[in-house]
Amino acid sequence: MKRVNVLLTTTAATQALHSHSYDSSLLERLLFRVAKRWVAGYSADEAINAALDANRRGMSAILNFLGEDVVDKAQVGLAVREYLSLMDLTKAKGVRGCVSAKPTQLGLAVDYDMCLQNFIALAKKAEELGQFLWIDMESAKFTEDTITIYLEVLKEYPMTGVAIQAYLRRSGADILHIIEHGGKVRLVKGAYHEPEEHAFTTEEEVDGNYSHLLKMLADGGNFFAVATHDGRLVDEAANLQANNCEFQMLMGIRDELKSQLVSRGLPVSEYIPYGSQWLPYSVRRIRERKRNLLLLARSLVQS
Repeated sequence: MKRVNVLLTTTAATQALHSHSYDSSLLERLLFRVAKRWVAGYSADEAINAALDANRRGMSAILNFLGEDVVDKAQVGLAVREYLSLMDLTKAKGVRGCVSAKPTQLGLAVDYDMCLQNFIALAKKAEELGQFLWIDMESAKFTEDTITIYLEVLKEYPMTGVAIQAYLRRSGADILHIIEHGGKVRLVKGAYHEPEEHAFTTEEEVDGNYSHLLKMLADGGNFFAVATHDGRLVDEAANLQANNCEFQMLMGIRDELKSQLVSRGLPVSEYIPYGSQWLPYSVRRIRERKRNLLLLARSLVQS
């Protein structure tokens, strides 16, 4: 009977997660237990503790204050101040790591120039503290502006990088352009729903393009990050024996694979998000892997 309940709950959860009109208050109640696996908590202090734990396990940390699609300028300003404070706290606590921010959290959905100036402010702060700064990638409608912002920031602040999504058809050309400018890329598969005209739609196509882009990055000579939990692609990247890359994985996912890479002496960073705006991030994590959906269903049955 319990197995039937899990299956029924899994079906209901799947329908909710794939609906674009889901009840966010309902999902918050359903997801809270499971989301704690890949979200450090609500506060910067909780994120710092998670980062120090990652350091103890042989990894660097990439801290992210959750938030996206912000259209209120006051909230944009709050996010900028949070990141500046987080950088100081990271330095003060001796964390080996850096921060990563989303463009729409820093104003891209409101004003391009405001977003650019906000990233310049973060990059300047990171440089002063001897830290790196990553720019996350979001849905395809923001790709062009995000890359343009990154290349503008890169002109003055070389210790910066941008995420590129392997499922987008344009990414090969984007990577070549970034390499030509001396930029640094975090290669991810991509977790947003995009139309076929913009994105590969099958797992085979996405994985094939990821492999192709990996070779481009390794040959390009610039630093890059292999950001996937796919064991086959991780092995493929490791076999390239590129000395200009690191592996990046999300908090709470494939911990055993992280440990294996660390034990082999390979550089690994753990992406550690925190904050009250954890719901959209958590929904994407559950959509990505059937195992995460099953965890959610089991949690619901147990409750």
